[in-house]
Amino acid sequence: MKPRFKERYETKIKPALKQKYGYKNDLQIPRLKQIVLNMGVGEATVNRAHMDAAVKDMTMIAGQKAVVTRARKSNASFKVRDGMAIGTKVTLRGDRMYEFLDRLVTIALPRVRDFRGINGRSFDGRGNYAMGIKEHIVFPEISYDKVDNIRGLDIVICTTAKSNDEAKELLRGFDMPFRN
Repeated sequence: MKPRFKERYETKIKPALKQKYGYKNDLQIPRLKQIVLNMGVGEATVNRAHMDAAVKDMTMIAGQKAVVTRARKSNASFKVRDGMAIGTKVTLRGDRMYEFLDRLVTIALPRVRDFRGINGRSFDGRGNYAMGIKEHIVFPEISYDKVDNIRGLDIVICTTAKSNDEAKELLRGFDMPFRN
């Protein structure tokens, strides 16, 4: 069975974008490439258990095994040595990407405290959108009682759009709650 957002893209968003921007070819129409989730775990320099908990939480949120990211350089002021585990990340593509976006828009973002919409100017100029979530417990997969530490989470949505306007229009089709 196709994910709900993938179905929506093919039936509603794709024809609307083609008509609005006057694309001649279907491959010119912007689409989602990947979604990258990243969680920095600074406490892991002191206690290894924090990293294990972060990887477990990230795996539950993404529905796919998280990868541990390691420091490339030593930095004495942060007490970090070369090769030390300092974060975790996941790259989602295909059906898992659409499922995650669906959960993000319909469940997680409305659960954020004092939520008034996401910033509409966080595009990078090449059609990619980046946002941060201060508490990873807004996702329904995470049980609040079993969490030892509340961590932040970075989400980058990569598209094939050539400009910020096209990417914003694509994400609006998925009901992304932009502020302005």
